[in-house]
Amino acid sequence: MFVFDARDQSVLNELDYTNSLLRPLIHDLERIRAEGYPDARLLGEAPILHQWTPAVRPVSCLTGLSSGHPLLPGTARPIVTSEVWLIAPQEGWARTLSRFYRLGKPASGGPDQ
Repeated sequence: MFVFDARDQSVLNELDYTNSLLRPLIHDLERIRAEGYPDARLLGEAPILHQWTPAVRPVSCLTGLSSGHPLLPGTARPIVTSEVWLIAPQEGWARTLSRFYRLGKPASGGPDQ
C-alpha cells in the first residue's frame, strides 16, 4: 500500500516500480484468457518450485461502514475491502484492487486522529 502524495518523488518512484511489475502480469493474464495456457517455451524457462503448498500472507485493507457500494448494498454496512494499493487520507480517497473509495471520517484512533 502506498500513502499517496503527488509531491513525494520517492512515492512516485515506488509507484512506477510497482506499475512495471503489474504490466507483465496483466499481459500474461490477457494472453492466458485469449489462448488458454502459457506456451511451452515460456513454461520451459520458468523456475521449478518443489514441495509447494498454498499459503496466505497478510495484505493491507480497510474496514469500515460502506454506503453506496455497487455490490454490497445498504447504508453503513460493515465491510472489509480488497487489498489497498493507494491511499491519500488528506485528499479523502483510496484505491483498492477492485475500486476507488471516498474516505469519510476515520474511526477513533485512525490515521487522522
